Amino acid sequence: MKSLTDEIFEFLSSSGVPVDTCRRIFTSLACRKKDGGLCRIIPVDICALDLEEASRQQESLSREIGLAEIEDGARPLVVTRDRWMSHPEMMRGRLLSHCGSFKSIYARNCSVRRIEKKQAADFLDRYHSYSDASCRYRYGVFVDRYTGHGAFGEGLPSRGEMVAVAEFSNARRWDKGGKIISSYEWTRYACLPQVRVVGGMGKVLDTFIEEVNPDDVMSYADLEWSDGAVYEALGFRAESDTTPVTFAMNPHTWKRTALSKMPVSSGDYGDILYFTNLGSRKYRLKLTAY
Repeated sequence: MKSLTDEIFEFLSSSGVPVDTCRRIFTSLACRKKDGGLCRIIPVDICALDLEEASRQQESLSREIGLAEIEDGARPLVVTRDRWMSHPEMMRGRLLSHCGSFKSIYARNCSVRRIEKKQAADFLDRYHSYSDASCRYRYGVFVDRYTGHGAFGEGLPSRGEMVAVAEFSNARRWDKGGKIISSYEWTRYACLPQVRVVGGMGKVLDTFIEEVNPDDVMSYADLEWSDGAVYEALGFRAESDTTPVTFAMNPHTWKRTALSKMPVSSGDYGDILYFTNLGSRKYRLKLTAY
């Protein structure tokens, strides 16, 4: 099997993305965007055979990210072998989008409305890293109208098509000085690969706030993918970083299962590899004073 670095390098090169390799602790890929900017990708092959090795790999990955941030002034994107193998369409589309190859649709040309559980699950299972989630509120972003001369252009979704999905939890409530606070978690948001809905997250959030009237909304930024800047742009504030999570991997199916959720007997799980992620950053948007 080729290394993950080689596979991603070949994919990006064949897609017309100028890419070079850089070796420090890991071999990373420096990609030149269409606008001339630079983005960095760190491919991570999952190969730890025990928990100590997984911990060492996570520490090395954290150092690599720190070095890349100093050199580039931006957080690199981490791509793990299990994501690459289990969600090939999503991952390839995300990488091209990350490198500046995407189609823009403006949220002002879209509408947001509630959708059914199956419709949300089918979309998220296909296009979100963590698939569908247990939730109370599900929203779809739909293309409403054409722009220009009545067509979006080659490769863009058609009128009426769903281009993004978001999910929010039910309320968590507590008493704060005699006032009942209702807090909701924004659990999922995903777009079609290589489609960027400009203002889409903001429009979804505005719709949810208008319909549900929460006291606050919280969410988590996966530090393999994001530094949370998108949440900050929406008015959220960082609260804390969560502890990295160790996962067990089946190298035949590349199914990722948190070690804490593994059954006592894992004989049916097959050969096991381990990966410790980078954790998440918790964000909260306060909408009322408390």
